[in-house]
Amino acid sequence: MGQVMKAVQYQQVGSSPVVVEVPKPEPGPGQVLLKVTAAGMCHSDIGVMSWPADKLPFELPLTLGHEGVGTVAGLGAGVRGVSEGESVAVYGPWGCGVCRNCAQGKENYCTRAGELGIRPPGLGAPGAMAEYMLVDDVRHLIPLDGLDPTQAAPLTDAGLTPYHAIKRSMPKLVGGSTAVVIGAGGLGHLAVQILRATTGARVIALDVADDKLELARAVGAHDVARSDEAAPARIRQLTGGLGADVVLDFVGIAPTVKIAAQSVAIEGDITIVGIAGAPLPVGFGLLPHEVSVAAPYWGSRAELIEVLDLARSGALRAHVETFGLDETPQVYERFHAGEITGRAVIVP
Repeated sequence: MGQVMKAVQYQQVGSSPVVVEVPKPEPGPGQVLLKVTAAGMCHSDIGVMSWPADKLPFELPLTLGHEGVGTVAGLGAGVRGVSEGESVAVYGPWGCGVCRNCAQGKENYCTRAGELGIRPPGLGAPGAMAEYMLVDDVRHLIPLDGLDPTQAAPLTDAGLTPYHAIKRSMPKLVGGSTAVVIGAGGLGHLAVQILRATTGARVIALDVADDKLELARAVGAHDVARSDEAAPARIRQLTGGLGADVVLDFVGIAPTVKIAAQSVAIEGDITIVGIAGAPLPVGFGLLPHEVSVAAPYWGSRAELIEVLDLARSGALRAHVETFGLDETPQVYERFHAGEITGRAVIVP
């Protein structure tokens, strides 16, 4: 055989990603080979590529891309449930499949993935920014059922992650409630749409960039404001002094978690989705009474099915720019510089 394919790889710590030729994979027992039709670009990729060598939990080189969509191109021995030519989305946070969390479809919270060396595609396993990718198990595939691949790819993370974060606060997102979205980028602009489609909340979006605030307004935010020191006062003003019932921080840096703390209402939820890692002190007198704070990760298999259903209904649409595989290293530079509104999608 000896066939080769193009792939976008992060090859050494501190270097930029490169387009290389690698052997085309063959599906082993239980595995599915996909011909990639779309792969989303994510800030987590930038995060991974900025880790020092001692923090990197996997070996390089790594084929990037943890938002993958493709057509089934080959089946390993014993695979049932999909057929060749079928269009599918890849559920990214792979788990062991048998622990109590995986049994509920919550593979994002698999308790054994670490010890078993199971890692998501593009975040340890070879990812979707290639002409072909291997998926470890048929359970990690969800039929597209007519969805455009370039639309579906971002939904596997940029859609699923905010959906899961919002779902935890559903009981608070009733008519008359207020939800604040901090950071109206790839995840944030989808969070605004999910809030509008699934809740009765008034949605306020914050960002530092005008184009992202315009996008947030275009996709349904009731109000937008600059993400600065005046933002909490603006949110209090818009909520009659009460503050927001739910604050979703898609950035997670010190200034944004501070805005979240100063904007939230009594008994509200603060959900820190952004992976920048700034701490938020929690204790009596540090936040309004009975505020709950969580830092979730990705979402469950069942939730991805729900997200794709929402998109199919027309309620959810990713704002995407598409690029070819060869352009990817330059697109990462533009992405890192904040020059891409919404989501960049690579089409091999």
